[in-house]
Amino acid sequence: MIETRLRSIHDPQAIPAAKQIIQQGGLIAFPTDTIYGVAGDAFNPQAIEAIFTAKQRPDEKALPVLIGDYDHLADLIIQHDQRLKRITAAFWPGPLTLILLKSPRVPSKLAPYPTIGIRMPNLDFALALLRETGPLATTSANISGNPNPVDAASVMAQLGGRIDLLLDGGPTPGPTASTVADLTGAEIKILRPGPISLSDLQAVTGEV
Repeated sequence: MIETRLRSIHDPQAIPAAKQIIQQGGLIAFPTDTIYGVAGDAFNPQAIEAIFTAKQRPDEKALPVLIGDYDHLADLIIQHDQRLKRITAAFWPGPLTLILLKSPRVPSKLAPYPTIGIRMPNLDFALALLRETGPLATTSANISGNPNPVDAASVMAQLGGRIDLLLDGGPTPGPTASTVADLTGAEIKILRPGPISLSDLQAVTGEV
């Protein structure tokens, strides 16, 4: 067990403290535009393993990555084309997870397949945090199989003693599943329907 510190997202030291923990390979939990997420450095295999351990999450499940800046894509993927640029310009930040061809830099523990799922959340605090920390492997801040947490108390009840820092931003809107779109093939494929439709994506890429 470790001591889980609690800070308000309005604390001026919240982001610097979180950044230091991430750089040291630790774990944080923070509010997103849907639920609270638990996160670690996306390029640190030990931090990624710690997420699986804290959540009691099956090892075979890949972890998605949250980013706060378009420049973060350069270190995560090898796929850079006009279709991706048009889609991200139109729908990020927002409820859209993109499946893209991963960079060799991405640890296999994070994404054991040739692809990686990436999203940019639509919440000012989360974006500010991610711009400081860089890409974070992020998933729901709960024990696997338990309800998704929408407030700090729920996170503490499940992951207290398993993570280093919990950033309290009050209640979140709740779990709204993002659209998951695969951009690795010749045609866009929707793997999970959500607020953004295939026709929405095709409209900005000119593929209608």
